[in-house]
Amino acid sequence: MDDRFNTIAGWVLFAGIIALGFSVLSGKYFHADSAVSPENPGYIIKGDDTGTDVEVSIEEMLNKMTAEQGEKVFAKCTACHTINAGGADGIGPNLHGVMGKPVAGGSSGFAYSSALSGVGGNWDWDTMSAWIKSPRAFANGNKMSFAGIGNIEDRAALLLYLNEQGSNLPVPEFVAAVAEEAAAEGEEVAAEEAAAEGEEAAEAEATEDAAAEENEGGA
Repeated sequence: MDDRFNTIAGWVLFAGIIALGFSVLSGKYFHADSAVSPENPGYIIKGDDTGTDVEVSIEEMLNKMTAEQGEKVFAKCTACHTINAGGADGIGPNLHGVMGKPVAGGSSGFAYSSALSGVGGNWDWDTMSAWIKSPRAFANGNKMSFAGIGNIEDRAALLLYLNEQGSNLPVPEFVAAVAEEAAAEGEEVAAEEAAAEGEEAAEAEATEDAAAEENEGGA
């Protein structure tokens, strides 16, 4: 009986030593410096690093996308909206001819939220782009549960499609806007250069006058 007990106790002791050894080894391998922390996250969530929405305006993107592309994007909206002329309101209002209409006034029979009604203004290109990008940020407390479309290409295409469905607002001419801005900058630079040249000429004339007076005094 004692031999059997001693054998069992020996195996238990051996198992304890093995477990202790594994604990020491794992402690050395998984060092505290490599623990999950703000400096060493367990995993990295990669964001959208394209920079498109920062570097490109909606006006420029409108000139690069098409309404046909926007029709595909609108598929995300069909669960709540109709867009055909005379279409019924669903969870959201009918969107036929919405571009150019008052915010919260596109469909006369739809009960818009007070949050959206309080925004004011009309659905122009910039306003609609901001709304579609983030409904919550545009009018916090509105009824629309859709998170938004962050991709500016999809957003521009969708705006073009909405515009063709009974609205037809003029699409901003981005190239013309850039040309006007460049011309304005050129005129400003030219004015600054002319002013600098005028100051230099005045200084040179003053120096010449001073030299002439000094020569006359010496004579």
